[in-house]
Amino acid sequence: MVDFTWWDILRNLLLAARWTVALSLIALVGGGLLGAALLLARLARWPGAATAVSAYVQLFQGTPLLMQLFLAYFGFALLGLNVSAWVAAGLALTLYSSAYLTEIWRGCVQAIPRGQWEAADSLALSFGEKMRHVIGPQALRLAIAPTVGFAVQAVKGTALASVIGFVELTKAGGMITNATFRPFTVYAFVALLYFALCFPLSAWSRSLERKLRRAH
Repeated sequence: MVDFTWWDILRNLLLAARWTVALSLIALVGGGLLGAALLLARLARWPGAATAVSAYVQLFQGTPLLMQLFLAYFGFALLGLNVSAWVAAGLALTLYSSAYLTEIWRGCVQAIPRGQWEAADSLALSFGEKMRHVIGPQALRLAIAPTVGFAVQAVKGTALASVIGFVELTKAGGMITNATFRPFTVYAFVALLYFALCFPLSAWSRSLERKLRRAH
């Protein structure tokens, strides 16, 4: 057994937490951009777009993230491609996030009263102008809480990347536990670090909602 002090344990977990943050950012930024593109394709009513996006959402929402990580990691190997756990985890979490975010945002857009769309039509606005000046700002206010709520889930969901060898916070916790035989101490620190990552997101969401409410 390695003689680790509590500071050694915390320091090593903090180093691993950097990769949890990085993977979360990849999932949320990549998933957000792809989710927005899918939403716009659906709202623009391009031929077949609604059916294709709906099938995409059902696929990723209807299968466990754990299975998606396995398929992303081992699927490339079947194609003769050797990808790192970084690439596989980033791809799987991006696709997973995009499916949830596009559905969250679609619900927010649909919550806008029909009269707002009709008013925009009466002004002869294009689809892009409607989204930018009329529908988008109203949907944004509604989307803050569920989007941040999903972001918190995405941060915690990065723990599953440990199953394909990605060394993030949870994986590091397991490795340190095996070296120190102090599981309670190690996982108590892991839980505290996840809380430290997620709580500011929720607090920021509440603050932003209040600001937008006042501005409205």
